[in-house]
Amino acid sequence: MFIQTEATPNPATLKFLPGRVVLQEGTRDFRSAEEAGISPLAEKLFSIPGVVGIFFGHDFITVTKDETDWQHMRPAILGAIMENFMANTPILRGEEAGDGDTGEEFFEAEDEETVTMIKELLETRVRPAVAQDGGDITFRGYREGIVYLSMRGACAGCPSSTATLSHGIQNLMRHFIPEVQEVKQM
Repeated sequence: MFIQTEATPNPATLKFLPGRVVLQEGTRDFRSAEEAGISPLAEKLFSIPGVVGIFFGHDFITVTKDETDWQHMRPAILGAIMENFMANTPILRGEEAGDGDTGEEFFEAEDEETVTMIKELLETRVRPAVAQDGGDITFRGYREGIVYLSMRGACAGCPSSTATLSHGIQNLMRHFIPEVQEVKQM
């Protein structure tokens, strides 16, 4: 099994591509070892010194580290991923599929048409680009011209995420949806 690695815009996060499906649908974001209990692979990865975050996408895994050097961590991470796939261990225990995102969306009923357009832009233009960088972005809410989004995976804590939101996503939203005035991260 050959696992590719790619740098992400976040220097504390590497993207690992195992060459097969990681999650059939949705995404999973683990920010602590305590959250990883539903995933044998996430538990294994959190046992590696320096690992502080794990994100599972459709066909990739991103790992976020503390100040530890990648050269000391990468072999252990590759070994854990390879061992998991070679043993055919499921990524998630039981029926834990889905994105694990329990945050409720908020918006006024009269803004439903605007919210539908926002979500469509996110799905067709923004999320695929963000996934290329090892992350995900989800809609949280819309109120008084402000779109609230949640960034996960490599995007969470990335130094360039503020620029991505304000210059990239905000400009895109404002161009296609005049009602949008600003985009904020939650």
